[in-house]
Amino acid sequence: MNVLVTGGNAGIGYFTAEQLAEAGATVVLGSRSQAKAETAAASIRARVPGAVVHHTPLDLSDLPSLKSSVDGLEPLDAVVFNAGIARDETSRLVSSDGHELMFATNHLGHFALTYWLAPLLTGARIITVGSFAARSERLDLADLQSTEDYDQKRAYGRSKLAQMSFGFELDRRLRAARSNAMSVVVHPGGALDSLTPSRPGVHTRPASTRIAGLLLHGKDDGARPAVHAALDPDVEGGQLWGPRQFGLRGKPHLEKPHAHMTDEQTAKVLWDKSCELTGLDLGEVLGL
Repeated sequence: MNVLVTGGNAGIGYFTAEQLAEAGATVVLGSRSQAKAETAAASIRARVPGAVVHHTPLDLSDLPSLKSSVDGLEPLDAVVFNAGIARDETSRLVSSDGHELMFATNHLGHFALTYWLAPLLTGARIITVGSFAARSERLDLADLQSTEDYDQKRAYGRSKLAQMSFGFELDRRLRAARSNAMSVVVHPGGALDSLTPSRPGVHTRPASTRIAGLLLHGKDDGARPAVHAALDPDVEGGQLWGPRQFGLRGKPHLEKPHAHMTDEQTAKVLWDKSCELTGLDLGEVLGL
């Protein structure tokens, strides 16, 4: 089994890659930093004897670079769209292409990457890692990039909602085209660094609290819905998987997505605008 994990060098992406390697998958870490990817790969190999881990350079905020990121990759059985950024700064920043940075990285980058990966995704599982933050947000289709009244938390939530909306719409289109590929959406729940086990060179566990441990979990457990979506033979396209207990912690379970996440009209507009913003006709390349 061959799996690409975007942002696989740190956080939930790292633990997704580690757990997939434990299951016997060949894992490709998509990362901007070769040094960080090599450190993550060494950590995985130290814990999983015989693990096969590779690296491909990947900067989702730089759309023109993504074509070269897939060069040399083998056909994929699954891809986990995990990479993303959440900014604390209140100022609005843009990518090198002029797109709002979180929207560019979290949504547009994965949308464009799907285009370039298309020849490698026959029969693959395309897994989008969303966020609990998307539950309380709604997309502003007239201002997807938050040019008006910018708020960093809202912009982050909307970027994750855009990812999830895309994941559900992608599966609807794959089903309509009778494709063997499927798109599955997951979220990690409440995953904290303080509850995450240490990995030398990758993550050092800070002080924890018992109260947080009762309500939330670590990033190792937060990775499990994505791993489940990649490996479990009973998973179906269009599903949403997250933690069992209040959507915040626990083993993966099947959830019913909120209506605004699966609204078809919103998703169609988002799809068309994403094609326009990236300059890529994803439907055409996937035969949808």
